[in-house]
Amino acid sequence: MYAQEPKEPLDAPLPGVVGGSLAMRAVFQLTRQVAASRASVLIVGATGTGKELIARNIHKLSPRADGPYVRVNCGALSESLLESELFGHIKGAFTGAVDNKTGRFEAAHGGTIFLDEISSMSHKLQVKLLRVLQEREFERVGESRTIRVDTRVVAATNQFLEDEIAAHRFREDLYYRLNVVPIYLPPLRERRDDIGPLAGHFLERYCEENRRDTPALPASILRQLEAYTWPGNVRELENYVERAVVLSHGPDIDWDAMIPGRAIAGRPVNSGSGDVDALIQNLIRTALRTLPADSANLHDRLVRGVERELLDQVMPLCGNVLVKAAARLGINRNTLHKKLGEMGRKLSEE
Repeated sequence: MYAQEPKEPLDAPLPGVVGGSLAMRAVFQLTRQVAASRASVLIVGATGTGKELIARNIHKLSPRADGPYVRVNCGALSESLLESELFGHIKGAFTGAVDNKTGRFEAAHGGTIFLDEISSMSHKLQVKLLRVLQEREFERVGESRTIRVDTRVVAATNQFLEDEIAAHRFREDLYYRLNVVPIYLPPLRERRDDIGPLAGHFLERYCEENRRDTPALPASILRQLEAYTWPGNVRELENYVERAVVLSHGPDIDWDAMIPGRAIAGRPVNSGSGDVDALIQNLIRTALRTLPADSANLHDRLVRGVERELLDQVMPLCGNVLVKAAARLGINRNTLHKKLGEMGRKLSEE
């Protein structure tokens, strides 16, 4: 008899996912547990936390691994285009439908379909999706013939769907169909133990891509990275590491380029329990040192700078939801909307 190879622990890191914090080990364990089932999964997490990586692992670890994996960004298409993309259409169903089109659900038959930004789906499409989940059937746009599919649904959202239900933007019955097994991906600020390994991983990757030797990450830089709030999460950290590698000349890495651009006087802004007044004072001192002595409209420029910095920090923390950000800032929603418009930011009223 041959000795059986020991099974990998349920909380071992997943392929392509870097992290060993307690929060991520819980994600790894739940991902492995749910992968073997047929249950629908709802992945909840802020933008840049790696929701698609978890969705791909659910597929690869499932009995459907040999089947197709199909991804659809529900927030990137209008209602009519998304309906055609998901369910397909027949020739002549609408203007521009010059041929029959197979939808993503058909394409994912025997495999997994990943519906990203599910909260942006219209009520009409929510009804059709609910039917697919319940009955495993649908019709193409413009056709009465019913098509049956065997497709596992994994959905993801950066919104709390309970809030969307309360606001009558998301169907409660669909929520319960999707939320059979929820997986919550914590923001990077809640898993600071993973910042060093992630930074090292990205540093190695981009040094290799740019044919550079990979240096060790200085402790002083790591401390600053760990102090930052990372509103853009893992994606933002990856961006800064790549920037540092790309902008470096010679054998050394330009470590300053790795420090988040929102750093104040060399110290990243921390939205936790830091001294807000001290941060504002540091910002003003830094601006006064860098602006020319004869700068005009100094007051207005400083006020606009502080305001832009504040909004750049708060909006991502509130998921770019206007109502939540206005409440966090303690200002009127219309006032916030006007200020964001003056900054050139276009956001929904949600």
